Amino acid sequence: MRYERDVLSPGWQRAGKPVTVETPVSVGMVVEDPTSGFCGAVVRWENGLVVLEDRRGARRSFPFGPGFWLDGKPVSLVAPPRTQRPATPTHTASGSRVGDVGPARVAAASRIYVEGRHDAELVEKIWGDDLRHEGVVVEFLGGVDDLPAIVAEFSPAPDRRLGVLVDHLVPGSKESRIVAQVSSPHVLVTGHPYIDIWQAVRPERLGLQAWPVVPRDIEWKHGASRALGRPFASQADIAATWQWILGRVRDWRDLDAALPREVERLIDFVTG
Repeated sequence: MRYERDVLSPGWQRAGKPVTVETPVSVGMVVEDPTSGFCGAVVRWENGLVVLEDRRGARRSFPFGPGFWLDGKPVSLVAPPRTQRPATPTHTASGSRVGDVGPARVAAASRIYVEGRHDAELVEKIWGDDLRHEGVVVEFLGGVDDLPAIVAEFSPAPDRRLGVLVDHLVPGSKESRIVAQVSSPHVLVTGHPYIDIWQAVRPERLGLQAWPVVPRDIEWKHGASRALGRPFASQADIAATWQWILGRVRDWRDLDAALPREVERLIDFVTG
C-alpha cells in the first residue's frame, strides 16, 4: 500500500492534536487551568501572574504561559501589549455600576456615623463614590459612649435621618445597651460582630488563615499587629499597620460579607 506522504516525516507526533495559541489576556476572559481544575475570569495581571476569580468569588494566581484552556482550546496566556489602555471601570469598589459624572452634590441633611477613624477610612475606600453620588457625609463618633449625646444633638427627623455603624454589636454587650437608648424611626443603628473593624478584612488578604485570638489582657490591635509580623509598640506602629491592611483592600470582595451588608442597609436608610 502506498501513502500520499511519509508518515514518519517530522511533525507526525503532533498530527491531529490541537495547537496551543498565544493569546493576550483581557479582563473578563474566562479560562481554565486543567491541572488544578480551577476555572475563572481574568480580573487583573501583574508581575508575570494572571489572577482568576471563579463564580464563588475565590481568586487564584497563575504564571503566564501555556497550559490554559479557552473555549475548549489550549492557549498560552501572555500580557497584552503595553500600548493597550486598561478598560474603563464599569463598577465602583462597592460593586455599584458607574453612572454618568454629574456636578458635585450638595450634602444631604442625613448622615452616617461610624465608630472610629479606621471605620471611616474603610467605608470611604469602598463606598466613597456611592456616598458622594448621594451627597451623604460620613463622620465618626470617636467612641460609642458618645452616641446618645450625638443623636440628641442631631435631632433626627423624617427628612433628616441618621445611620450609625457600631463595632462589636452583639447581644448583651455594652454597645447593645447604649444602642437601645437611641431607638427612633429616624435612626438606624446597625453593626458588625467584629471586635474591631480590622477584622472585617478577609484574613487571607493579609497572609493569615484566620484573625488571631488575642488574650483579654492584651490590647487587641497590638495582638493583631504582632500576629501579622508588624511593629506594635507605639500608636504610630498601629496606625502604620492599619494603612498596610487598608492598602490590601481592593473592593467589597476583600471584606467579610457582614460588613457590606450592614453598610448597604445604612446607605439605603439615609437615602430612602
